[in-house]
Amino acid sequence: MAEVIRYEVSDGIGTITIDRPAKRNAMTYAILAEFLEVVGHAGQDEDARVLILTGSGGAFCAGTDLSDLSTVPGERREGRGRADQSERWWPIVECPKPVIAAVDGAAVGMGAEFTLQCDVRIASTRARFAWNFVHRGLVPDTGAGSWLLPRVVGVPTAARLLFSGEFLSAAEALEIGYVSQVVEPEALAEAAREEARRFSKGSPLSMKLIKELLYQGLAGGVDEHMTRHLDALKTCFRSEDHQEGVAAFLERREANFLGR
Repeated sequence: MAEVIRYEVSDGIGTITIDRPAKRNAMTYAILAEFLEVVGHAGQDEDARVLILTGSGGAFCAGTDLSDLSTVPGERREGRGRADQSERWWPIVECPKPVIAAVDGAAVGMGAEFTLQCDVRIASTRARFAWNFVHRGLVPDTGAGSWLLPRVVGVPTAARLLFSGEFLSAAEALEIGYVSQVVEPEALAEAAREEARRFSKGSPLSMKLIKELLYQGLAGGVDEHMTRHLDALKTCFRSEDHQEGVAAFLERREANFLGR
């Protein structure tokens, strides 16, 4: 199989591109396995501090390739792993680095789920999002739509999107706060890189811990959160990144964080 999930790093920014334009970047089981492997590698790549996820050919990801799915009997499609294997269901959430979705064209089904798992979303004017699982007799396939979406846009808006399966335009996505910015298609790559550059100035250790606190905090109470928070704060106090951050401020220079 030709490489479909491309990964490249430049100036501390890693870019993961789903590159199957003839199929609008739809996922087969084999491509999904490749995707999981690449996201896992990028999350551990010390050369990349921030990641951008995008698609090629004017589309983000059209979801699951149904012609591939139909080759697997329904009773054998239980999923990609056990319920506790979050790195297989939510690989982008589990990634220890900030991930920015740069969305051009359609993000449908699993493609919409992938954008939802990203920490920040920037869309082109021709971007469209659809959780169309009800039209296929399914629930959101990674579980993100039924868990993360109501926390991002609110329960009534999430319910409308999930129950109807209808497309959400880029302008509508901006209005409800699902995306942070909408730009012309030719400006999308640079807009995502500019956001990534802002993030990359921070401590990799801090960003990793903040991301963990953000997502773990969605599932627990304040007491649990504060326990995790204090553990993270102690880790920061003992870190080289904290020492460097203070030194850089006192010396009026840019910090040189090493992520430890």
